[in-house]
Amino acid sequence: METITLYEQDLVNALCLLEAEKKQKDPSSFEVELMWDEEYGFSAEVTEDDRSRILIEANLIEAVRFWLRYQHGRDPFSARLELKLEEERGIVAYATYGA
Repeated sequence: METITLYEQDLVNALCLLEAEKKQKDPSSFEVELMWDEEYGFSAEVTEDDRSRILIEANLIEAVRFWLRYQHGRDPFSARLELKLEEERGIVAYATYGA
């Protein structure tokens, strides 16, 4: 069993890359703030050109899958994905293969 861990900066990078891919822009055009709320769970605020929008947990999972494919060359759909809020590390994504 192998686990790939994406820390907060990796998640921010994944979201920026995915948004850049979708909108055909430079990844540095985006600012991302990761969030967690007891009622709503995981989300992210993405800002581009002074316009903000909120992405839900499904969008974060999509970005993790994008990151796994393009940064790690792995099949993103054969991994079990889990987002966690950790006291020391903040929001972390775990992609486990072979479980």
